[in-house]
Order: sequence, then C-alpha cells, then structure tokens
Amino acid sequence: ASFTISLHRVDNVTVTIKPKPVVLPHCQIRVKYIIRSELKIKPGENVTFAFTCSTPEKYFIMEIQKNIDCVSGPCPFGEVHLHPPALPRLNRTFIWDVKASTKAGLELKFSTPWLRQVEPGETCPDLVSYNINSCIDTATVNIGTFCRNGLVSRIKLLGGVVLSLHLPWDSPLTTSGFSIANRASIKRLCIIESILKGESSITLMSPNYPLGFPEDELMTWQFVVPSNMRASVFFHNYSLSNCARKEERVEYYIPGSPSNPEVFKLSDSQPANIAGSFNLSLQGCDQDAQNPGVLRLLFQVVVQHPQVDENVTHLVDLGKEWNMTVTIHFEGWPGHVPLMSEPICLICKDPRTCDRVLTLVSGAVYKISFLCKDLSRLRISAEKSISCVDIRWCQRKVYSLSVPKAITQLPIRLHKFVWRLLAPDLINVEITSPSLKLQQHVPEQRCNTSYSYGIVSATPATELNVGVFCPGGSIEKIQMRNNVTVTLKTFGKGFLNESNHQDLKMSFVPHIKDECTLTVRPDPKTKAYLQTPNWPYGLPPYVSISWYLIVPSKQVARLGFSKDRMGIACETGRAYLNIKEEALGAEETVCREDELLPKPRNMYHDFWVNISNCKPVEKTQLTLQFWVTLADKQIDLGVILAVVAGAGVVAAIGLTVCCVKKKKKKSQNPMVGVYNANVNTQAPRKQGLFPKGRKNNESHVYAVIDDAMVYGHLLKESNGSVAPEVDVYRPFEGPIGSLPPSPPPFSFRKDIKRVSNTEEPPPLTDTDHDTYTFAHQKSGQSQDSGDTDEKSDGDTDEKSDGDTSMSLLENKEQGGLGE
Repeated sequence: ASFTISLHRVDNVTVTIKPKPVVLPHCQIRVKYIIRSELKIKPGENVTFAFTCSTPEKYFIMEIQKNIDCVSGPCPFGEVHLHPPALPRLNRTFIWDVKASTKAGLELKFSTPWLRQVEPGETCPDLVSYNINSCIDTATVNIGTFCRNGLVSRIKLLGGVVLSLHLPWDSPLTTSGFSIANRASIKRLCIIESILKGESSITLMSPNYPLGFPEDELMTWQFVVPSNMRASVFFHNYSLSNCARKEERVEYYIPGSPSNPEVFKLSDSQPANIAGSFNLSLQGCDQDAQNPGVLRLLFQVVVQHPQVDENVTHLVDLGKEWNMTVTIHFEGWPGHVPLMSEPICLICKDPRTCDRVLTLVSGAVYKISFLCKDLSRLRISAEKSISCVDIRWCQRKVYSLSVPKAITQLPIRLHKFVWRLLAPDLINVEITSPSLKLQQHVPEQRCNTSYSYGIVSATPATELNVGVFCPGGSIEKIQMRNNVTVTLKTFGKGFLNESNHQDLKMSFVPHIKDECTLTVRPDPKTKAYLQTPNWPYGLPPYVSISWYLIVPSKQVARLGFSKDRMGIACETGRAYLNIKEEALGAEETVCREDELLPKPRNMYHDFWVNISNCKPVEKTQLTLQFWVTLADKQIDLGVILAVVAGAGVVAAIGLTVCCVKKKKKKSQNPMVGVYNANVNTQAPRKQGLFPKGRKNNESHVYAVIDDAMVYGHLLKESNGSVAPEVDVYRPFEGPIGSLPPSPPPFSFRKDIKRVSNTEEPPPLTDTDHDTYTFAHQKSGQSQDSGDTDEKSDGDTDEKSDGDTSMSLLENKEQGGLGE
C-alpha cells in the first residue's frame, strides 16, 4: 500500500520516518523509484511513498513535530489536534514545541480522564504517555512523565513548553487529550493542579526527578479536595542539596490555618487530616558551586472520609521501659506497599501529625489515635535490647521476656516482639520457662498455640537458629553462647487472652561448654520430640549441642532416633553422638557418622545426649531428631526368680566351701592359737537350767587369727602390685551432673580399644559399624594405687594350694565376689 502525506506551510509541521534503533533493516521506504531507509517531509511538501514489507511497524517509527509561536503572534487557544490525518500505522510521537515569553506563561488543560505522573522509564498500561518539558530561555526542565487515567487536571508553566505524546502503532486514540487554555504570569517554575474526588490518592514528583530540582527555583502543587474529606501528605523519597544560601523547605497554604504559610523541613512529618483544599510549594536554595548535591522529592497525598473514632485517644505509657521501640504499621510492612486504590490507615500522635507508620520510643508517654476504618489491617512490631554491663550485677538478675501491657492493651494485633540479648565475653544466656515450659516445633509435634518463640544464637562467624518453640512442652531451660535473639510471633487473635500467662525468663550465666544446651523434663503423658538446630539446613560445622534429660526416680525413659544413620559424610574431622546416663559406673555410648545409630533403649537415670558435628562434604547436612517417652518402672517376675535362684546358688556355694574348708583343716596344720593360762581345766559338770556364763564359755580359750594374717604371704609374693587393665577411652570425667559428656576429640580416629580379659585387640578400621560401649569403673572397685593393703586376695596373680572354692570364700570375706 502507498501513502500520501501533504503538509501545508502554514501548519509548520514536519514528519520524519526513521528506522527503529537496534533493529536490522529488513524493510525500506520506496519513494517513486528511489529506495530509502529514512524519509523526512517538510512543511509545504506533498510526498507519496510505500514500504517494501507488509509489517513496517516492526522496523520504523514516526515523529510529527509542530512548532507554535505564542511570542510574536496569537496563541492558538483551544484543543490541540493530531495533524496530519491518515498517517501510516507506525509507533508515533507527536511533538508540540510552543514558544512563549517568561512574562506570560502557558496553561495546559487536560481532558478527562486526566493524567497520572509516573517515574521516568515507567511503562503506561495502554502504552500512551505524555512527556512535558518547560523551556525558560535556553534551559529545559523536565516537568514529568504522565500516563492517562489520573488526577492531574492542569499544568501552568513559566515560558514555553515542549509536550510529547507517544502512541503505539495500534492505538485507537484520535485526539491529543489537552488544550492550550490561557496565558498568565505565574512567577514560579510551574503549578500542577490535581482534583481529588472521593477517597483517592495521588503520587507526584518534583521536576527533573530523580536528577534534581533546579537551583533556587519555586514550584507549587494545588490540591482540590472536597470540604467533607480529609487529606494527608506523605514524603516517601527525598534528598537535599548542599545550600550556600537560603534553606530548602516546603510551604503549605491551608485555608483557615492561623499561620499561613506553614513551613516544614523535608525531614519533618508532614501535615495530615487536612480539611478541604490546600497548596504545597517546594522551595530550593542557592547551591554550593563545588558540591551542589541533588534536591528531589517523591510524595503522596491521600484523601479519605473523616473517621468516627478520630477523637478517640489511646494512652501508650513507655515511661518505665528501657531500650525499646514500638512501631505501629500497616499489614505487610515494610515489604508490602498498599495499592493506591486501597483505603489507608493512619496513626496520629496529634490531630495533624499522622502517618501510615508511627514509631514510639521508650521513656515517653503517647496519646495516639487512628484514622482507619478497619483496625485489623494494622500491626505492632516492637524490639527491646537487654545487655550486661556489670558482670557481678547482671549474673544475679532475672529478666522477664514478656510483652508490656502498654502494647497488649491497644486494639491492634501484635505482629512480633524481638528481644536482643547482648552477652559479654565468657558470659552466656539462659532462657527458662518455669511454669509453662517449652515445646519445640517439629513436623511430628507442631505448635498449636497463638504465639511462638524463634530463638537464634549469633556468634561472630555463625548464626545458629536453635529452633521455634511454643509454651506447653517439656523443655525447662536453654543455655546458649554469645548474643541471642528471641522473636515472639503471634497467630490469630488468641494472644490477647494468653498474654497474661507469659512466663519466659532470661538471665546471664557463666560460660557453658557447648554452643547450646537444653534441659528437658519429659511429660509422662506425651512423647517429646527434639531436633538439632538450623533445621532443615543442617548443624553448622564443628558445632556441639547437648540435651540433658531428667528421668523421675520411679519411671524409665525410652530413647529412640528417627532414622538409622546421621546421613552425612565428613570432609574434615568426625561427627559423634554421645549418650551417657548419670549413674555410677554407667556406660557411655559413642557413635560416629559412619555407624548405625542406637536402637531404642531404656534409660533409668537422668542422661545426656550430645551431638558434635564435623565439616561435612558438600551437599550433606547433619539433621538429627530423637524422641523420649516415660513409663512407670515395672517389677519383672523373671528378675525376682533370678534373684531367688541366685541366692540359692550362693547358699549352695557357701555350704560347699564350708565343707571343703573343714576337710582341708583335717589335712593341714592345726589352727594357730595362743595359750591362755587362766583356762578352767576342771571336768565338765552337769549343766544347769540357765545357759553357761562367760566363765564357762570355751570360746575364750583361743583367739583365732584373721584369714588375712594366715594368707598374708600371698600379698608379699605379689610385691603389692596388680597387672593393669587394658586402657580404654573414658571421655566423661569429673563431678557427675555438672557437665554434659564430652565428645571424642577429632584426632580420636582408629585408636579406640575394646576392653579384653586376655589381650589387646587390633585397632578399629574404617569398616567397623558397631556401636561401641565403654565401661567405666564403678565406685568402690579396686584401683591400681600400688598399696597392697587395699587389695583383696582375689586381685593377686598367685594363689595358694587352695582350690577355687577356697578362693571364692577368701574374696567374699574381703568384701564380696570379685568382678
């Protein structure tokens, strides 16, 4: 198809068709028999042309520029038309360059649906956009970029104007949408008028945004607001230039105000709850020539109906609080920004100081009110810091981690409360819940309360997320190293009722061994689930965690793990699981990361569970979960029968020993004795009715020497020494109950030895997968001290000619059967 464009000279219109940037020239323009890549038609020319392709809109754009002189001739007031008609369907840009004197500015009036200002580069929904520039002498100032469907109704400019209208090739728009309404001197850069009807909001930017407002300039925004509505101004983004003279400021002219104009700094809270129409002006300053800086402003005006409860005030007394801030904000803050069409909620410190976000600080008392139809859209976030300055003083103080009543009494839902616990060196944090206790939130046992606590322990190099906890569990105490952050989050409206029962406490305690230690007293009625911190991302490398589980004396605990192995491979070091009961002679179970975890087992005393991590290879993480249940101890009939049978066997052995011993007396030398000169040598008489007395008692004739004296030569033959036991790994030493079991050192690899009665076994290999149990010597068992007087005959290496029965009797007489 061919096109003909005829331009009259008096119209002063120029049409240019040129290729799109960054597009390969697969299409060209044919004028008669000449092929061109670009075509320019000047005023007074008549040109017929065609494209060499069927889709020229993919390759070409068109500019139509019209020059209007309002200085030397009359200004064409009225609607501005799109001229010339019947243009090719290309992406078009209409440019109107209007010359005007600075003494007689221009007024541009926009037809409905008016305009909406957007940031430069932002795309309009219908791809139709306006760009307005003010021309003062040789200087050009970009007033802004606008889309259709807004609240900007008029713009007055000082001097000339260059207005560009961008239309896509398929736009049905046939009118420019604006008219030149008037000429009037305004003595400022520009005036932008906005008409706000009903509940609405508008966002506006200073000229040249974001590059910077012109030096020492003045501009004004006029807002037409119905008298029965209320308007509030919010500055969202601004920056200040470096002033050499004067001061940058904003001025408000509010009808009925006793101090017009009201002057504010850009950093001040701007007026809110304004009744009726008002003006806002931005004044620049003389900038420093060496370092001018940038003055820019992006703000929002919100109009809404007066609120019924705007005169209702709420007292927030933070006078006795320390190091605490309370922020009242809209739901989703700070990431979510409400849409322009959404009703806005305002929080006011006084009738004219309102904002969507209000921060209150400790040490002050506030009277606040709300301009909001639905308070359920508001939230409270608070933060408090607790630090230890004097170690001697803070170690004796218990702090309450509860939400103050000044917050809970507000008709707004608490979103979160954060306690930042700052511990000095060698001082750690202990968190307790004396009455409610805590439950760890795990997939098998989820929290169903109205709030929960997230506990994070932060070291200089690692952040350890201990877990999420809620009240009503079995965890009595959590001890952590370094600084700790406790975050209370609420769910639903139930927290207002449950807030009176908070009992979370905190104190500073001396240095602990592991990164984290939890004290657990399982509930007999429920199964307690516990899991490693940083779930599900894995325990950090080289971190050690301990759990101390309390077992009542009349109950037994059942301990089990949720999987068979730790599920990691170590790049450096080894990972260990240690289980140790708090009982004399109790065994300690140690498992490496390449071994099977213990099967469910019964624990009859308080016990420790310790998990220490290595440096895992990439993509493997140590995540371990275990459970504990309690049950009453049962008397086993089999045990009773075994005890009775054992007693019978001991009695039988005793009779046999006696018999053997008596037999041995006949064949050996007579008993060693001492002659008593006062012995009665008279013949025995007939016994009387009463038993014989000490005088007639023959038991005093001989003083029998103890067996230890008889067999003392055996001790001499042994030289007072006993063959030492085979050395075994004993990691848990020291007073019982004060520290958790120590994990094996990372150098402890293949040198673990098993206890043997005959010879030392070969060292462990990497293919060993058993659970190794190390027996600790019981209290009272003979020790290799080198003192022969403390050893029993059963501990010597050599025996007399007596048989085994005699040896058993000797051991029994010296303190019981040897182990």
